[in-house]
Parts: sequence; structure tokens; C-alpha cells
Amino acid sequence: MTRVVDDESIRSFLLSEVLRFVECARRCPGVRRIALVGSLVRDKHDPKDADVLVTVDDDADLASLAAAGRRLKGRAQSRNKGADVFLADPSGTYIGRICHRRECRPGGRLACDARHCGRRPFLHDDLDVVTLDRGLVEPPPLELWPTVVPRARLPGRQEPANLVQSLAESSAHNDAHGA
Repeated sequence: MTRVVDDESIRSFLLSEVLRFVECARRCPGVRRIALVGSLVRDKHDPKDADVLVTVDDDADLASLAAAGRRLKGRAQSRNKGADVFLADPSGTYIGRICHRRECRPGGRLACDARHCGRRPFLHDDLDVVTLDRGLVEPPPLELWPTVVPRARLPGRQEPANLVQSLAESSAHNDAHGA
């Protein structure tokens, strides 16, 4: 039996999972900014994945962020979609993606295409495969945390606006309660 899921429910699902990711990732030490990039900020008919850009300190421990990224990816895969967590350093330079492996260590996987597998645990610096243009990284189209800043015209759909409103309300609540 084939289950058909329409574009609107997939978009809503992926955006709600991004919100869940932001709630977790913003608590990770060394995370400076979280932004949404890719098809969810464009009016793409069938979003294939959720793309999140996280700016991290140079010395940030990526283990807890990687765990949040695996949860996001796993939940997206439950609907036959994907998710990527892209990383940038504080200067706005793209440095790679979060490693999706549960354990990340040098030589841990022969098939790993990261340039320096395991040198910085959970940094998948496959810069020969994936790169992000600096114009996308700095500034990103939709900053989600620590402040909500839409820099691009959001699609004509209601979901991105709802995500922005939910994040703004959540930030205001946490600021008021010292979280």
C-alpha cells in the first residue's frame, strides 16, 4: 500500500521538525546562530529535505549538536525526506556538515569522504562534495536563533510564517524565564 502525502503536510512536518531541532540545538554549547536555508525558504513544490545552517564557535564540542542533527534526519527519513545540518564558523565560512555517525573518530569508516575524518569529532568536512556560497552563509535567508530575522521573501505559504512566529514566541518566553 502506498501512502500519499501532499506537499503542504510534508512542508509543515519538516518545518515543525526544524523547530524541534532549533529548541534542542540552541542549548548546545558553542552554537552562535541557527538559520534555515534551502527549499523550505523557497516556494519549491516538493521539498526534499530540511536544510539548517548552524554557526558554531571554533572550539565547540559538536557531539550534542550531532545528536540533535541525527534526530532531525531520522524524523525526516520517516517521511522519505532528508535533512542536513550545515556548519559555519564565526567568520561566516562554511566548514562542513554534521557527521551523521553515532561514533566519529579518525579512521572510523573507510568510506568516509570527509577531508579530515575524526580530526574534529562530528565535523564532516566533505568540502570536495558540498560547499555553500558565502552569500548564503552570511547572511542566511532566514535566521531562526538567537533572533528571528527573515532576510528573503518567504514563500506564499503560511508554514514559514508560523515557524517564525513560534520561534519568536519561544525566544520571548525563554528570555522572560532565564532559559
